[in-house]
Amino acid sequence: MSLRTVGLEQGRNNLPELASRANAGEPSLLTRHGKPYAAIVSPTLLAQATRRPSNFLSLRGTGTGLWGSSPARHVADLRDEWEDA
Repeated sequence: MSLRTVGLEQGRNNLPELASRANAGEPSLLTRHGKPYAAIVSPTLLAQATRRPSNFLSLRGTGTGLWGSSPARHVADLRDEWEDA
């Protein structure tokens, strides 16, 4: 996938072509005074870029190692800390 860079005015004049290209999987970056201004992408590409986990189980394993080698021991230590306070 290559990103086509187009000036804003040229993009305005060629919007139908840029939209067709985006639909075919070729996104375009619109620039204004040489700086990125907007992008034209397909809804599929946009959905992929903004995808979130669909459910809680999809997060399983993402915290591996967060609680040390013994999560149960770590939770027990935290519980003991709380009771001692």
